[in-house]
Amino acid sequence: MHSTDTYLVGISRQELATMLQEDELQGAVLAVLANKQDISGCLTETEVYKALGLDALRNRTIQIFKTSASKGEGLDAAMDWLANQLQQKK
Repeated sequence: MHSTDTYLVGISRQELATMLQEDELQGAVLAVLANKQDISGCLTETEVYKALGLDALRNRTIQIFKTSASKGEGLDAAMDWLANQLQQKK
């Protein structure tokens, strides 16, 4: 998600809520990539958590990763975490 544009954060919140209602995603782990962390004024992890309404989710494993896609920062950690979570579910 774009973590510097409040309008886009709102759209991300709506899309996430819609996606998480799908039967196939019940109980799925959630990795949130808070992109644009290299830009001044970006949301913190706590702000992202609140802005996306993640506090309303129950019984779901959630992790937020601060990323900068243009610099390649945080992406490896997010993918490693996700792979580990999926491996544990087997």
